[in-house]
Amino acid sequence: MQNDKIIKEVMKYKDKLYRFALKLLGNDLDAEDVVQEVFVKVWQKSDQLDAIDNKQAWCMTVTRNLAIDKIRGRKAVMSGSVDDYHFISDKNPTPDIITEDRENLSIVMKTLDGLPEHQKEIIHLRDVEGYTYKEIADITGYSEDQVKVNLFRARQKLKHELRNFTY
Repeated sequence: MQNDKIIKEVMKYKDKLYRFALKLLGNDLDAEDVVQEVFVKVWQKSDQLDAIDNKQAWCMTVTRNLAIDKIRGRKAVMSGSVDDYHFISDKNPTPDIITEDRENLSIVMKTLDGLPEHQKEIIHLRDVEGYTYKEIADITGYSEDQVKVNLFRARQKLKHELRNFTY
């Protein structure tokens, strides 16, 4: 019965794990595969998970490691399409607004792609997923200070790069 309790607890993180895997891998099927593999690992290690204080951070770390293994296996590059993002700023946007939003997002995505992988990952975990510095440190294996420094440097680089785009 302990296995069921842990599986049920970890299932709460399914959507976050999926979004994180999708961000790292760039495609739905691979992200779903990784999340399924995470749950297999949870099941296999369920007797050891009681000793883990932050199960969510543990699951995110497993997700990250499995995604990296998958990337290495296929020698893929992170990708994302502007069409994958939905704009909610206006319920009935005009075609001009949609085009402008897509162009802006494309510029941001290209700028993000210019960052080192570890900085992209930290920005995603902090700004998209909303993790604390401590949680990000647990997930990535960096110290909290390293997380803060890398986040600061990534944001500074983004600000600098995005200043070059004026309207």
